[in-house]
Order: sequence, then C-alpha cells, then structure tokens
Amino acid sequence: MIDQLRHLHSVFKLCYLLDVARTGYQAWRTGKVVSARKLEDVRLVVAIKAAYTRGRGIYGPLKILSELQAQGIHVGLNRIKRLRTLHGIRCIHKKKFRVTTDSKHRLPAAKNILDQQFICTQPNQVEGVKDSV
Repeated sequence: MIDQLRHLHSVFKLCYLLDVARTGYQAWRTGKVVSARKLEDVRLVVAIKAAYTRGRGIYGPLKILSELQAQGIHVGLNRIKRLRTLHGIRCIHKKKFRVTTDSKHRLPAAKNILDQQFICTQPNQVEGVKDSV
C-alpha cells in the first residue's frame, strides 16, 4: 500500500500512519528482507534433504516427519509437504509386480509342428514338417 501511495504522500507519513518502520519498508522495497520463517525454511529443507538421502530416496513426508522429530526438530506435516513440493523432493516408488500370464487356463495348446527341426531350404519353408493342418 505504501508503494502505491508514495507518489501522493511522503513515505515518512505513510509509514507512521501504517505503523511500519521506514527501514523495514526500504529493505522490503529493495528485496533485502529475509524473514525468520524463510531462514527456518532453509534450515528445514537441509534437514529434509538429509533425511531423504538417509532413507535412500524412498521416504515420504510421514517418515521424514518421524526422522525430524527423532532429531528434535518439531515441524508440521503440511510444512514438510509444502517444502518438498517447492524443492522437487519426491520419493521413489517401486512398481508393483503384476502377474500377466495365466498358466491355469483350459484352452488347448498349439501343436508342435516343427518338432525341433530347424533346417530351412527356403524362407518360410522347413524340411520334414508334417502337414497336419
């Protein structure tokens, strides 16, 4: 708001009326403000990456939360999820094993017309093949 109104009134008056420190406004305007929350987030990201690395990349947010609590770092689950998403920390998922072969079917099996004789005289022609079709 101060940034929008500074052309109409002095920054000193606006800061006084809005109960904002002038130095704080100037630091915000130049981008030099680093809040305590941002500093704590940076420390948490380092701790999250360390727990993620110790877990070989398979730890999700709940496991990381328990790791951090074991170290004495108390943080919420949603904050861990937000920081993981923000920094691209994703756990590795194993693909589930799926059986794709049905060996117990009642369908007839194809006849073995080659009978392990693989001598070819021409393409698509095999010697000694029984014509049982």
